[in-house]
Parts: sequence; structure tokens; C-alpha cells
Amino acid sequence: MLCIQLKSRNPYYCLAAEEYLLKNFTEDIFLLWQSENTVVVGKHQNAMAEINYPYVHQNNIRVARRISGGGTVYHDQGNVNFGYILNVSGPSEISFPRFMKRVIKALGELAVKAETSGRNDLLVDGKKVSGNAEHIFKNRVLHHGTLLFNSNLETLGNSIRAVPGIYHDKAVQSKRSVVANILPFLKNPISLNAFVGFLYEFHLSEPESSVYELTETDNRAINTLEEQKFSTWDWNFGYSPKYTFQKETLINGKSLAINLHVEKGMISHARITGDYYSKRDSAELNSSLQGERHSYTEIREKLNATRVAVNDDLIFAFF
Repeated sequence: MLCIQLKSRNPYYCLAAEEYLLKNFTEDIFLLWQSENTVVVGKHQNAMAEINYPYVHQNNIRVARRISGGGTVYHDQGNVNFGYILNVSGPSEISFPRFMKRVIKALGELAVKAETSGRNDLLVDGKKVSGNAEHIFKNRVLHHGTLLFNSNLETLGNSIRAVPGIYHDKAVQSKRSVVANILPFLKNPISLNAFVGFLYEFHLSEPESSVYELTETDNRAINTLEEQKFSTWDWNFGYSPKYTFQKETLINGKSLAINLHVEKGMISHARITGDYYSKRDSAELNSSLQGERHSYTEIREKLNATRVAVNDDLIFAFF
């Protein structure tokens, strides 16, 4: 097994590395990486419906989409991401418990008793410390997950605290759980770097395991995949299933009702009503929003073109 520790903290690069290693290598691989603050949604999710968009935008938290299914998770540099990329001979070898038992064993050596939840999560004392997902490519499977070691749980909670009932779609929805960090469960506390090192050495000590350093050729291919796919708006937001956004609110005592139909991240139809805008401004706004991305920059631009003052409260009413 090749043991690889990614040095980049760029989530788009790291997610691209997972796909590259899955599709271009034949060896079994164990992968470790960390990233800057990022909400990572599953392949088949509606990104907008999974996140607290105003909070994420205002706090410069990235939004990324992975190639595996499942629910939304949060990464920061107090979290450790692990991945197994293995060759399999058939469906019987593809199971969450098969891969998760390795992590359970590793945590057990630190006297942390983890167990599976039945929902592809790992729990410690009934609280979620790890979310897991899988993706199959030909005869290879990518199983990856998070390990909340010393993450900012307040930021985690705020980032994925989406407002219910305003997005209507057929996307896969996350099931929220009570989360916890691993650090408080350690009888002998260690640093995050020591924890990462322990996980790496734990897998490196297995028979026929060896260190692999990415080559310049590897990095060029990963960078290209990052630029062309994983860091793009079309992948992270535009890949979401079509949805309808409906919201009624009051701004400065005036009513505003917003109805947007969105396909591939683009607004295909807009209907703005209420007494916040005049009939003329509403009609112009409905027309100008059509064909635009459902994103902060585009919404702000179209609102600025009206005769009404624009601030973040007004812009975020559209999310």
C-alpha cells in the first residue's frame, strides 16, 4: 500500500488528488490531508440547500463538491481527512465497515472507543467524529472520511445551518448529527500534528506499505484537474440538481417575495413580488435575473441596477 500525505491545504487540489489517484494508479493507497475552512457537499447534493450561504460567504469559507455521494461535511485545519483507494474483485469487497474498522483500530490504540453508527459515520460516546463516503471507478473504490480532532465546532455548526423550507429539489439531503472532537476523549492528549503522524505511521507499519511522494507529473495532472473541475463554480454549484427557491421576508418594514427556478446553477425564471419594489423595478429585475448564476456576485449586480439601495441584508434575502 502506498502511503501519501498531501502537503497542500487547498481543498480543491486535495479533492482532485483523490480522483487522480483513483483513476490513474493501480496500487492500493492510503491518503491523509487537511484543508482550509471548507464545506464539502456530496456529489448529488444541492450545495445551496446544504449551507448557510450568508455565513459561508461572509466568513470566506470555501464550498467544494466531492466525487462521492453522501452528506455534507466541514473541514478545517483541526480536522483530518483520510482516504483508502483499493482494488476490489467484486461488490462483496465494497463495504463501509471494511474500511472503517481500520480507523476504529487506530483510534483504539489511543484508547478512544469508536463505533459505527449504521449511517456511515463513526461515533464516540454517541457523538459523530467522522463522516464517510465512497465512490467506485471500474475495479477500484475510494473510501474517504473526516476525523474531527480539534475542529471549531461552532463554525462547523454555523456553516451547515441551512434554513429549512426555502429550497425545493430532489437532491440527496444531509442528516444532521451531534458532533464532537476526538481530542477531549484522549486520556493522554496529543497535538494535532502528533495525531496525523500517528495515523500515518499506523498505516505505514502494515505489511508491504511504503511512502509515496507525488512527482512533478502527478502534480501537473492534479493541478489541471483542480483548475478544470474541482475549483470551478460549474462543478461546486452548477452541478446541483435543479431546484426552486421560495422565500418571503420583510426588509425595512416592506414585504419581499422571491421565487426562483434554477437549473445547473442558472436562474431560468424569476418572480419578485411584494411592495419592496415598484411594479416597474420588479418587472425589470425578473427579466435581468433570468440567465444569471444564483450567486452573490450576480445577484448584487442585478440589484444594483435597480433604483433601490442595496445592502447585504437585501442580497442575502435571495439565498
